[in-house]
Amino acid sequence: MEEHLYTIVDGGTIVSPKGFQAGGLHCGLKKTDRNDLGVIVCDVPAVAAAVYTTNVFQAAPLKVTRESLHNGKLRAVVVNSGNANACTGKQGEADAYTMRSQTAAQFGIAEEDVAVASTGVIGELLKMDRVQSGIAGLPSRINGEKAGAESFSQAILTTDLVKKEACVTVNVDGHEVTIAGAAKGSGMIHPNMATMLGFMTTDAVIGQEALQVLLRGTTDLTFNMITVDGDTSTNDMLIAMASGLAGNEELTPAHPDWKAFAEGFEYVCRMLAIAIARDGEGAAHLIEVHVQGAECNDDAQAIAKTIIGSSLVKSAVFGADANWGRIIAAVGRAGRPVNPDTVDISIGPIQVLEQSSPVAFDEDAALAYLQGDTVHIDVNLHNGTGSATAWGCDLTYDYVRINAAYRT
Repeated sequence: MEEHLYTIVDGGTIVSPKGFQAGGLHCGLKKTDRNDLGVIVCDVPAVAAAVYTTNVFQAAPLKVTRESLHNGKLRAVVVNSGNANACTGKQGEADAYTMRSQTAAQFGIAEEDVAVASTGVIGELLKMDRVQSGIAGLPSRINGEKAGAESFSQAILTTDLVKKEACVTVNVDGHEVTIAGAAKGSGMIHPNMATMLGFMTTDAVIGQEALQVLLRGTTDLTFNMITVDGDTSTNDMLIAMASGLAGNEELTPAHPDWKAFAEGFEYVCRMLAIAIARDGEGAAHLIEVHVQGAECNDDAQAIAKTIIGSSLVKSAVFGADANWGRIIAAVGRAGRPVNPDTVDISIGPIQVLEQSSPVAFDEDAALAYLQGDTVHIDVNLHNGTGSATAWGCDLTYDYVRINAAYRT
């Protein structure tokens, strides 16, 4: 069994690292009684970093959050679901600033120490009377216990069926350092950050530049390697906050325990990313695509993402059809160097292509494998040392049903 430099914390939450509290409530943005407003609060100014959606149309909360993060510090993140506050003009921008100022006032912190995030329907103004009433109720709802984390995790969900959480500890300078994360995402998920709302907390002592570099690099290997439907959201971002309360010496890439911290950080991001892919709207299967033998890692990433994003591949998995032709077609259109005579493909344990030639296989065995919960597709290009892994889900009737009536 592979040895890891981190320890998985079963039941760990966004408030497991020292110095963090969270909570959520229902303020009336959603038609159901599910929580739709949440907050994470740090007891001290936290070193903070973020990555944002690449969509040209970026929602108002992103502008506010970028401004707040100008000094690399945060005390709180306020999040609403049920309304994206995107493409809402000057009023939407003013509403995002109001969310920031009201949250700051309720928790007695500076406005520029508050980040804002929103998710939900695009193009509708927030019901600010409900939002402001909800923000006023947040201080009494937060705590550093599992209940606070649970109510926050529920508050950020939209079409998600399950919450997404992960937590690990690592040893740094003999101190136990905790890294945790919570995320939402189910639809409008496509590589090139951001693809969802994600929140990372840690009690490590780390500089802002080191945290930003780690966050961006880890995102490229995890969140940027998932796709549900090929659509990149207008809103989504990933924010990391470090309270510095673990007591370790400041982490930098030169620190002897940097590898352990980076490995734990990547594990949390990867688990959240996989959870988003698994919970894709209407999904029945998680699909994992591993590509090796590419000229470089970038080529492997591009090919893996092309396969995982193929509607035909996704449909074949839904139908339990071992149609490797759809896989090889995706490899060939990824726009990266491929030797058309040297490609191997396996679907789970079943090899279906060797050196670009069909391999006779047991169709019944393939059907049985494809009816399982998780489908692994392995592609070896025999063209270099580059490798990458991407995650996605199948395309089902329910995906169309959910999105055909998302607004109404």
